[in-house]
Parts: sequence; structure tokens; C-alpha cells
Amino acid sequence: MRKRGVLGAEVRIKVPFYDVDTLHVAWHGHYAKYLEEARCALLDSIGYNYDAMRADGYAWPVIDLHIRYARPARFGQSITVRAEMVEWRNRLLINYLLTDTETGTRLTRASTAQIAVLLATGEMQMIAPAGLISAVENALNRTKAA
Repeated sequence: MRKRGVLGAEVRIKVPFYDVDTLHVAWHGHYAKYLEEARCALLDSIGYNYDAMRADGYAWPVIDLHIRYARPARFGQSITVRAEMVEWRNRLLINYLLTDTETGTRLTRASTAQIAVLLATGEMQMIAPAGLISAVENALNRTKAA
């Protein structure tokens, strides 16, 4: 069983024609783009998106990406991409689940790991910056209060 995240967000995507091959199946490389859409929604929901990261003095490159394809996404299909934050203290680890929006059928599972890099020096940080930790803690407190 995949570890559940403490915070999550989801987006719906209709698979566009330019993402598919001649069999109308989404090309595997486009899945990274779908994950990015959900990751951005998650980061927006905690108030620490890429603009906030840059303003904080950090870049957060993806250093690891795992994708497990179970069923193909097809042209015109509405898919739901859920992103859940699993780790944030040392690295940003997010698990994803892609499902058919209508049926809930699992299509793909994935995960990404990102690490903070200090923009001024290009040095990788082994501990997440205070800005991310504060944003996550505030989001968790809002969730508990609701």
C-alpha cells in the first residue's frame, strides 16, 4: 500500500489530441506534464508555489520521478490527477494517482522527489527551507481547524 500524504490537491485534465499517438493513447512522456499540473495545484493550496520558492531564494528541481502505468489515458478522456505530499522536511516527496474521472479506474501511479537548491550558490540543501516547512505547518493547522 502506498503511503498517504498529509495534504493533497487534484486537477482534472481532458487528454488533448496533441498528447496522443496514432492509436489515440497519451504518449508516456506527457504524464510528467500532468503530474506538474497537480503538483502546482498542491503547492498553490499551501501558499508556497514556484514564485514563493524563488522569492525565498530556492529552486526545487525534480531529482527523482517514478511512474507506473496500469492503463492508458486516451484522447478526449477526462482524467483526475491527485497529488499528495508525503515528505517535506528534507525533500519534497509527492505521490500521485491518475484515474478516469467517470469511473474512478486507476490509470497510473507516480511519485516525484524534489530538493531545495539555494539560488545564490547552487548548493543542494539537506534540510527544507523554513518557508516550505512553515507553509506546510500552516496548511496542516488550517486542515485540523476545519
